[in-house]
Amino acid sequence: LNSNSHNSYYSSIPTNKPSPKLSYKGTHYMSSSAFQTLKDEISNQKNVQRSGIPRSTSTPLFRPATVLEQQSRRALYGSLPMVAAFGMQHRENRIRKVLSSMSMTTLETLDLQDSHQKSLVDVDVDEIILTFPLVMTVTVAVISQFLIGYNTSVMNAPASVVFPGHTTTQWSLAVSAFAIGGPGGAVLGGILANKRGRRGAMLINTWVFFIGGLLMTIAPNIYWLFPARLIIGFASGLSSVVVPVYLGEIAPPTLRGTLGTLNQFAMVTGILMSDIFAYPLATPTKWRYLFAITPLLCVIQFFISPFLLESPRWLLNKDEDSDEARIVIKQFRGFRNDEDVEQEVQHFLFAAKQHKLASRNSAHSSGAMFDLLFAKDQRVLVISSVVLQMGQQLCGINAVFYYSTSFFEGIISSPLLGSTLVAFINVVATYIALTLMDITARRTLILWSTGGMFICTLVIIVTLLGYLYNTVALLAVMLFVSFFEIGLGPIPWLIVAEMFDAKYVATAMSLACIVNWICNFLVGLLFPFIQELLGPYSFAPFGIVLLLIFSFTYIYLPETHGRTVEEIQRLVGRPDDDFQQAVIVSAEDF
Repeated sequence: LNSNSHNSYYSSIPTNKPSPKLSYKGTHYMSSSAFQTLKDEISNQKNVQRSGIPRSTSTPLFRPATVLEQQSRRALYGSLPMVAAFGMQHRENRIRKVLSSMSMTTLETLDLQDSHQKSLVDVDVDEIILTFPLVMTVTVAVISQFLIGYNTSVMNAPASVVFPGHTTTQWSLAVSAFAIGGPGGAVLGGILANKRGRRGAMLINTWVFFIGGLLMTIAPNIYWLFPARLIIGFASGLSSVVVPVYLGEIAPPTLRGTLGTLNQFAMVTGILMSDIFAYPLATPTKWRYLFAITPLLCVIQFFISPFLLESPRWLLNKDEDSDEARIVIKQFRGFRNDEDVEQEVQHFLFAAKQHKLASRNSAHSSGAMFDLLFAKDQRVLVISSVVLQMGQQLCGINAVFYYSTSFFEGIISSPLLGSTLVAFINVVATYIALTLMDITARRTLILWSTGGMFICTLVIIVTLLGYLYNTVALLAVMLFVSFFEIGLGPIPWLIVAEMFDAKYVATAMSLACIVNWICNFLVGLLFPFIQELLGPYSFAPFGIVLLLIFSFTYIYLPETHGRTVEEIQRLVGRPDDDFQQAVIVSAEDF
């Protein structure tokens, strides 16, 4: 607040009204530094109130409310990581309510009685405006995520009709090549996003998808599928890094969780649609049309790409005085005057300082990765995130999406119908998971998820041994996928954003992507051989992994739901006995 705004308002305000304590339910969802900034601003306004500065009539009366609203927006920007992550809506909504409550309480303390003036703050601190550039950007991003899911499962149904006579080794290499390219894309995605910009990385990603999809479509023999799948896997890995960052940087903070959820639904919908399209297309004469869906969707992205704008955060990181960044912000947010644009620029710069990793220009650089891996105060968190990512893939979920059709052969009359039902349940379970994550502790969801999946593996084994009806195996696989989606599917990604300080989040996400893709490759490559070797016991290795993840979660994994990063750091920094006692937290505590 400048002296003019002081003079304009505070002189006539009574000074004998007590100030409420700055304690609000839900502040534990905020970063401590962002929360402290807002507290300092409120404290400053109260000190001015008590000083009795003479009032001037030259400045509008609602200035303090406007300032508080902008401070609330700035605190919101500093409290949320700039990534579009699945399941973050609850955290966003709680922070937004806290900030609005804090601002309103302060105005009441300052004896601001006019209802119109109060309404300036008693609104969302970050109003969502869906502008045309934002919608176009989200469309391109959603198509990319859809293609990840689609190409995860597209090789499932047509296994028997694509180049008949192939060996198990040839087909498993063609399927798993997708996951060989994934880690490379995840690593280079961050580098490309920093060197060429987020928009440039998105365009490169579209071209890579197009080339890989085109090669799959025109492949003259099965050997062409190896490089084609590797290229598509590279594009998928690149997309898994670039898309959440790009959307997180262009969208208002309170829209990031929604866009993260939209991305997740696009991915699982892609898996479902690959099975639905397989009904008319998984034939000896039409399977190429099934593969052609990928380049066709890329053509749609090419038509939309002229409307894509660069990330304002990336532009401001290069030059804080960037005119292009201000033009982009105005278009993305729908602002009508330069003052609003400059305020938004300051929010971006404030968030950048909150999230900056000391001495590192890029969160995806090898130096940043080294800092994270060798930071003693982050060690337990790094181990936890790596173990969960390994468990997410080694539990066998992609064995289902890669090979469910061949798995169901001889078990049910229509293997493709079984695969489609499993994919549909996957979409429904994703919605259920979104609801559960708002009200349930992370550890509780992981424990229920791994425990339920373990029981399902036992049922599958018993059924394959002939002790139960074959349809029970289908039901068990559907439950297996459902339990995965309520915990082991989304939580390993969400928990990274909740465990790490904002300056480490992007680096931790990159590490998680690399580990996830490597384990994905191992499952895709080895499961056909496991199935041939173990027969009805093919799910036994997954059951062992699930038991290990259950044990790790129960003993070591810190609870992140409802805790600040600082609280989690104190929790994992305790001696072993105290730590183990502290992390065993029931869902009722939250």
